Amino acid sequence: MITLVKNGSVFGPEPLGQKDILVAGRTIAAVEEPGKIRIDGTPCAVIEAAGRSVLPGFIDSHVHILGGGGEGGPATRAPEIRVEEIVACGVTTVIGCLGTDGITRHMESLLAKARALEAEGITTFIFSGSYEIPPRTITGSVRSDLVLIDKVVGAGEIALSDHRSSQPTFEEIARLAAECRVGGMLGGKAGVLHLHLGDGPRRLAMLFRLSRETEIPPTQVIPTHVNRNPELFEEAIRWAAAGGYLDLTTGPDPDPGSTEVSAEKAIALCLKRQVPLTRLTISSDSNGSLPVFGPDGKLVRLTIATQRDLIRTFRVLLQQKIVGIEDAARLFSTNAATFYKLSGKGEIRPGRDGDLIIFDDHLELMDVLALGRRMMAAGKVTARSTFSPVDKD
Repeated sequence: MITLVKNGSVFGPEPLGQKDILVAGRTIAAVEEPGKIRIDGTPCAVIEAAGRSVLPGFIDSHVHILGGGGEGGPATRAPEIRVEEIVACGVTTVIGCLGTDGITRHMESLLAKARALEAEGITTFIFSGSYEIPPRTITGSVRSDLVLIDKVVGAGEIALSDHRSSQPTFEEIARLAAECRVGGMLGGKAGVLHLHLGDGPRRLAMLFRLSRETEIPPTQVIPTHVNRNPELFEEAIRWAAAGGYLDLTTGPDPDPGSTEVSAEKAIALCLKRQVPLTRLTISSDSNGSLPVFGPDGKLVRLTIATQRDLIRTFRVLLQQKIVGIEDAARLFSTNAATFYKLSGKGEIRPGRDGDLIIFDDHLELMDVLALGRRMMAAGKVTARSTFSPVDKD
C-alpha cells in the first residue's frame, strides 16, 4: 500500500514545517516540500493534512496487554486490551508486561498476545518477568530471553518498595540488572530493567546503591510510577539529575487529598528543576489495576488504568502550555524509542516505520497510520481485532 500525507505541519519530532510524507508499504519513503512527490501509474491513498499536525505514533512503554490486577481475587483480574482501544489513543507501539500476577498469567501468553496485536496492525515488544524475583521467563533466564526471543527488550515490571513485591535483596536486583545488561549486549537490545515503585519508604534506595556499588550504568534501569507521591518523585528527580531515566505514569486526575503527582505537574516540576526532558518517558499502565489499600493493608477499592489518560495528558500539556508540540512528541514517542532502542520508531524521516498520527487544531486525533496501515480515518477507528463485534447499520 502507498499513502501520501499532504500539506501537514510535521514534527519529526523537530519542527519540519509543512511537508508531504510518502509511506510505501511499512516504511516512510520520502518527506518533501508540498507538491514535490509525484505518484504516477500506481494506486495511492491520499490523506489531506492541511492545517493539522503530524507526529510520530505514540509509544506506550508499560501496558498490561493481557490485563493486570487480581489483588482482590480472580474476579478482579483486568481484561486484555484490544487493538481498537490502543489505536483510538494514538498509540502505534506498546511494550507489554505482566504485573502482580505471575501465576495465572504467563510469559508464553504475554508473547502470544503481543504477536496477536502485531498481526492486527501495531508494533509490540514485551518484558520478561512480573513483580517477583526470580523473574518469570520463557527460556529459563532473562539473559537468554533477550538473546533468543525477538520481542523481549528487558525485564519488568519488577516491584520495589511495595508490599506486593517479593521483597528482593540488593544482591538480587544487582544480579538481575547485570543479566539485563549482558543479555541486551548479546541480543543487540536495550536490556532494560523496568522497576515498579510502590509507596514504601525505601523508595529508590536500591537504585542509588546500584549506581554507587556496581559498574552498571544508571541508564540500564528505569523506575516507573515515580509520580505516585511527592517524596518518591523528589528522589526520582535526583535520579534523573544523576543521569538516570524516569517513566511517569498517566492516570485520571488525582482525587482531592490524593498525594499523587499528576504527570503534567511532574513534567512542569522537571522543567523547573532543569531535568532534561530527554530523560523522561510517559506510559499509561493501561489495563493494569489501580488498587487502593487501607492502613491495615486491606483492599478498599479497585479501578482500571486506561490509555485514554495517555492522550488526555498529551492534550493537557499542550493546552496549558507546559511544553510545546515538539517536546510533547519526544515525551510520548521519541524518548522511548531511543531509550529502548526501538529501531525505526519515534521519528518521521525516510527509512523509519510508517507510524504517523494526525491531530487537528483542537488536538482531536483524526488519523493513525501504523506500519503504513491506516488504522483511524477522519476520527473514526478502522482497525478491528479478530473478535471485534460487527458494526450494524
